[in-house]
Amino acid sequence: MTDSTSSNNKLQGKVAIITGGASGMGEATAREFAAHGARAIVIADVQDEKGQNAAVSIGSNVCTYVHCDVSDEEQVKNLVDSTVKAYGRLDIMFSNAGVGRSTHACDQTVLDMDLSAYDKLMAVNARGSAACVKHAARAMVEGRVRGSIVCTASIGASVGSEKLVDYVMSKHAVLGLVRCASLKLGAYGIRVNCVSPGPVGTPMLKDILGYENDEEVDKMAESNYTLKGGVVRPKNVADVVVFLASEDSQFVTGHNLAMDGGFLRV
Repeated sequence: MTDSTSSNNKLQGKVAIITGGASGMGEATAREFAAHGARAIVIADVQDEKGQNAAVSIGSNVCTYVHCDVSDEEQVKNLVDSTVKAYGRLDIMFSNAGVGRSTHACDQTVLDMDLSAYDKLMAVNARGSAACVKHAARAMVEGRVRGSIVCTASIGASVGSEKLVDYVMSKHAVLGLVRCASLKLGAYGIRVNCVSPGPVGTPMLKDILGYENDEEVDKMAESNYTLKGGVVRPKNVADVVVFLASEDSQFVTGHNLAMDGGFLRV
């Protein structure tokens, strides 16, 4: 007979930080972490109203919101330090904060790349991820916590694209970070992995592609899956993050888990 209680509490007693946790995949993951028994979840984002509302709806007894711009290393350090001070440790870092494009350069190509826009995007996606991994790892090493660090990469970490060159470059950087960090941190029992979603029906994807409504996004996403039967939702990605954060993946590290409906095999 299966113990349903233990199977539903894969993160029992864990302390987690989720950057970019106010909406989309980050918010969905915060909810799943709570459902799986995490005792403290810190949502970090720059979307203050959304983040505060998400924390309240998940439950102020388990979830709190902290304003954090991951492009500012000092804010990331303070986020990690305040979490450890409040809860005594850090078990899970989900480095998820990211942007799809700058406000004025959605079609970055190699021939007309706006390097100012490139700098802004890389500051969040690449530099921000590096800061999150650095300070989470330091807290885990100092606290002797055999923790799990999960980064959000993308199918863009493994393929090229004529457009969105800066975004694709940033996600290649995240994959490189994960591979390097996993080698260094393995000696401390800390696992570092990334999840690479394919097209997921989120507001960010709609913004990147310039679509008017969710139905257009869903149609585009499903058309790019070889696996038919629906569209990947933030909840599906959150389930994969729970796996990577939990002991179910205790010997998985340095891995890029594609969650793309077969997109990469088209």
